[in-house]
Amino acid sequence: MNGLTLAYIGDAYYELSIRMHLIHNKLTNVNDLHKKAIKFTSGTAQASIIIKMMEENLVSENEIETFKRGRNASGPGRKNIDAKTYHYATGFETLIGELYLKDKNRADELIQLAILYIEKGDFNGKDS
Repeated sequence: MNGLTLAYIGDAYYELSIRMHLIHNKLTNVNDLHKKAIKFTSGTAQASIIIKMMEENLVSENEIETFKRGRNASGPGRKNIDAKTYHYATGFETLIGELYLKDKNRADELIQLAILYIEKGDFNGKDS
């Protein structure tokens, strides 16, 4: 599967995982759920998460290769986010997508780590 197809799958699985996490934490107001979810799912948050994971050597060489495949396949980006951040976010989604298909437990492990990073306040998850 190509990087962008994996990113498509990874985006969906990551978003679902975040939504389930928020609901399990007793958030029920849809507006609050949406605002909180953005902190986890924005391109800025996703790029920050993968950068931190790589800095802390928490992803394998194979996982970094998958990330790079998605990062390099992404297009010019969006107006509300710079190109580098967009590419890194796409790479993160690609990694989650590949892991979802090949090693769901590992995908869940990285998602839980991402949740921990965001909840600790390590990142500003909003896109400008």
